[in-house]
Amino acid sequence: MSRLPRPVKLFGFVSLLNDFASEMIYPLLPAFVTGVLGGGAVSLGALDGAADFAAAVVKYRAGRLSDQRSRRGPLIIFGYLVAVLVRPVIALTGAAWQVIGLRVTDRIGKGIRTPPRDALIADVTPAELHGRAFGLQRGLDHAGAILGPLVAWWLLSTNALDVRGVIAASVVPGVLVLLLAIWAVGDVGRRQGTEGVDAPREPLPSPTVPSRPLPPALLAISAFYLLRMPETLILLRTQEIGVSVASVLLLWAALHVVRSSTSFVGGALSDRIGPSRTMWLGWICYAAIAMGFALAEKPLEAWVLFLAFGLVAGLTESPERALVSRLAGGKQGTGFGTYHGATGLAALAGGVLLGFLYQSHSAGLSFLVSAAAATALIVLWPLVSRSTLQAE
Repeated sequence: MSRLPRPVKLFGFVSLLNDFASEMIYPLLPAFVTGVLGGGAVSLGALDGAADFAAAVVKYRAGRLSDQRSRRGPLIIFGYLVAVLVRPVIALTGAAWQVIGLRVTDRIGKGIRTPPRDALIADVTPAELHGRAFGLQRGLDHAGAILGPLVAWWLLSTNALDVRGVIAASVVPGVLVLLLAIWAVGDVGRRQGTEGVDAPREPLPSPTVPSRPLPPALLAISAFYLLRMPETLILLRTQEIGVSVASVLLLWAALHVVRSSTSFVGGALSDRIGPSRTMWLGWICYAAIAMGFALAEKPLEAWVLFLAFGLVAGLTESPERALVSRLAGGKQGTGFGTYHGATGLAALAGGVLLGFLYQSHSAGLSFLVSAAAATALIVLWPLVSRSTLQAE
């Protein structure tokens, strides 16, 4: 960590505080939508899917805009501002569609800020440390997701606030996010141009250009987001198996202990054996966990599987970003915008489809389908990505 530029560390702590605010709310949404507002599994699938879709569209455009360095700072700050203003309003909703709309707006803020932030991190970090840089950002992001649910659990368990009150209280860490983001952006502005990255091999193409197909790596990553169960449905599954709503907050915090610690490991491993191999290991973990959720019947099994699910993020998020940075060439903003856009669109389709299977058939079937699709991706990836693997 000491070798990483200061802006990378600052953005890591921005992510920590932002996830602190966000994750006070997110693990409560399944119970809030289904219990308080009367929604179902399709509503939850649409919640994640619509949010990811909106973020996907915005991320692509924000990425292209952020190739002009002067726009990166304002985009980042505005994106965090949107989230700070919108999240607490969820406490005032009276219907599932209102939660979906506000969640979509929150994710639009994420779409605005994420590609320019990732591009800045890539710009100021030496190429050989990209895995560690994104590992730090993802690790601190998940550390914030530990603190948020714990604070929410304490507020609920002591009857200091009800669910709506906890959601409204997320504005407090949100304000701190804005202040730290302004500091981080200012520090990058002072350093920009003094540190850079080695020029990667080939720019990441725009999905609107028909003559150049997307790189196999991006197609495979998008396929993974298509087949992966939305986290809201995984949370709902744990509750159906027998984990209480209050315990879900503790479980969510424990999940991010695993995610945070393995993000550092995943980033370092990505620099050592290559991002493609590292994220492939994450896919293997996911297939086994999805199969486990399809068969699980006891709360203890749900706890074990949910905590193991943290390995997936640790082994995929940092390598994905490191690989995209290599492919993006001099268009880091466009590269990360395309990556976030493509994966967001895939998550929308997957969230709606898997949510439909969950509600109309069974939780077990939806998880079995997800596990089988992940297994197919695991088998196919080494066969279609030899050029990527050989280049690492």
